[in-house]
Amino acid sequence: MDSTIYTIGTPPPKRKVSIRTSSTELQHLFIAWIAISFAFAFVLSYSARSNPFGETAIIYFLVSLFTVGIGFILHELAHKVVAQRYNLWAEFRMSSTMLMLAVGMAYLWGVLLAAPGAVYISGSYITSKQNGHIAVAGPLMNVLLATIFMLIATQSVFVEGFWWYAISLGVQINLLLAALNMLPFSILDGRKVFAWSKTAFAGVFLLIILMGVMWWI
Repeated sequence: MDSTIYTIGTPPPKRKVSIRTSSTELQHLFIAWIAISFAFAFVLSYSARSNPFGETAIIYFLVSLFTVGIGFILHELAHKVVAQRYNLWAEFRMSSTMLMLAVGMAYLWGVLLAAPGAVYISGSYITSKQNGHIAVAGPLMNVLLATIFMLIATQSVFVEGFWWYAISLGVQINLLLAALNMLPFSILDGRKVFAWSKTAFAGVFLLIILMGVMWWI
């Protein structure tokens, strides 16, 4: 999800924009990626919770790192890239409280509360359409990641055992993230997309549903 702060004014002249970051943002992204991956590993395996530094915990952490963790992080970065293309300041900031809560709840009760942070955006001018584009970029990134995992799943070397489990997790989690973030409520991305274009909102939601059907049938 993205948090957007904006005012209406005169559109700035169009110019080529490069993607900008900072050491603070990179640090926050890394910490959030690691924390969410640990939290999800604890949710996936009771053995990981009983022995957080054991072999099982490490295996599930690595699986989570490249399925769940990367889904969260690339979702946020998609918001950032599109926002900066519109000449807006945009950087990810983690929520230390929510990350500690996520890891703590996952370790103690095996329950995941995933709200690692958000991309904070500011600028002098933004239209409803631009805001919709920024919002929809996150769920579409998750759809893209799910598609990549689905294509990997077509390779025979990955159709059984632990590899299949990891790839299946990548598909399901990314489709779930896309669907949840497209709900048109509160601060979720879907609310901004719905405000911009009901057609786009319906199209993205239908795409997520169709991909889910394709995966589970």
